[in-house]
Order: sequence, then C-alpha cells, then structure tokens
Amino acid sequence: MSNKTLRDLRQPSTASGGEPPKIEFPCDYPVKVVGDAAEDFTAVVCQVVTRHDPEFDASAIQVVPSRNGRFVSVRITLRATGEAQLQALFAELKACEHVHMVL
Repeated sequence: MSNKTLRDLRQPSTASGGEPPKIEFPCDYPVKVVGDAAEDFTAVVCQVVTRHDPEFDASAIQVVPSRNGRFVSVRITLRATGEAQLQALFAELKACEHVHMVL
C-alpha cells in the first residue's frame, strides 16, 4: 500500500494560497444541473432559476442527454447578484425530486 494522502477536492487547497478566488458580483454565472431525463426536468430547472433571477433567458440553455438516455444535464447562465442568491438557488435545485447534482 502507498502512503499517499488524498486531497479533498471540495475544499480549497492550502498549498495554493488557501482562499478560493473571489467572485465579483454582479456577474454571469454558469450552472450545470444533472438529473433524471424526466419530461418536465428542463422546465422545472428553468422555473427554479427564474425565481432567483427574474431576467433569466431560458432560450440560451443547453440540454445534453446522457449516452443511455437515463439522465440529462441542463446548462444555464444566470445573472448572479451575490453569494446568498447562489446558495439559495443551489439549495432549491438540490431539493428538486429529479435533480442528482448541481455544479
């Protein structure tokens, strides 16, 4: 067995300065939502995003089905106004029935 230590990729590396890069708000912020390929999945994602960004343009979304068709990823860009908005958006998306991951 090797004595390598694994780094938790969810946490910022202390070797590179410790703090993650700061986001300057307002900005265009890309979000990828992965979930079940349900008929209404894209519509549900758009409804949630619109609640957090009323000026969200749903015509610019990208929908990519998985190879086997069981899952779909929806890529959107919203106008982020602050950290609280993004945290609330991610929490609401994660609470949706068919959502598996929000990136």
